[in-house]
Amino acid sequence: VRARGYRVGNVDVTIHAEGPRLAPHLDAMRAIVADLLGVATEAANVKATRGEGLGPIGRGEGIAAQAIVLLERLG
Repeated sequence: VRARGYRVGNVDVTIHAEGPRLAPHLDAMRAIVADLLGVATEAANVKATRGEGLGPIGRGEGIAAQAIVLLERLG
């Protein structure tokens, strides 16, 4: 990203899963994501949600993740 003239401004990750319970791990996951992307922990957000029985994810047949990243032009 830096080689193309950008840097990560912030990132927001949502994990969709019925299990396992992710709440006890979210702070550690946030720190890891921030470290991997080279941003402050405050610029990284990781949250989890459940499918409440709807669709394959809600039935516990899989896990999905979505990430939104703000890229800022350097200079």
